[in-house]
Amino acid sequence: MNKSAKQVDWDLQTHYDKKVKPQTKKYPWILRITEHKDKPSPVFIVKERVFPETNGNREGAIQSHLEERGMLYGGALRRVLPIIRDIIGKVRDDLGIPFELAKFVKNNPIEFRGNLPLDDTAGYKLAVIFILQSLIQELDRVEIIARRVNRFTREEAAYWYSRMTNFGEDANRWAIIGMRIMLGGQPSDPAVEKMLEQLRGSL
Repeated sequence: MNKSAKQVDWDLQTHYDKKVKPQTKKYPWILRITEHKDKPSPVFIVKERVFPETNGNREGAIQSHLEERGMLYGGALRRVLPIIRDIIGKVRDDLGIPFELAKFVKNNPIEFRGNLPLDDTAGYKLAVIFILQSLIQELDRVEIIARRVNRFTREEAAYWYSRMTNFGEDANRWAIIGMRIMLGGQPSDPAVEKMLEQLRGSL
């Protein structure tokens, strides 16, 4: 017998309350799904857990706070949502059991509002995607960037994230500009569509 939509939603809420929500207080990254009055809903915000009293070292830290690292919404969010589902769907608990986070962003429209725990791999990848897509008007370029970043290892995502955030305002800006071109090509470049089809076909 099939469950009703109401029962499925209830089961998902129970799963969130018992297994997912408690981990949002300790995982290194958070994906916040929320609303902003001046932006189309939902708004995805990726946040990093920071331990200022230990200069960023998580070991031995007692207190921490979350700092926003990037935001995604509107057409860009709709375009790369399947890629986001893939990234967060791989996040697991301490026992290696998947949190099944993709279920929270499966519906259209997305009804879930709250925080989802992310490991470093997912956190770095989403931060890189969210930072790079900002100001890009062509959604094909946004999708190319997201697909390529999704193929990064944890170490690659962490490296490029650091290059865009840890070297001062000017150096960070140059890194972002360079990464946008390296991963997503130039605006109005006819090769963008061809490259995107290749990436889609290689999955």
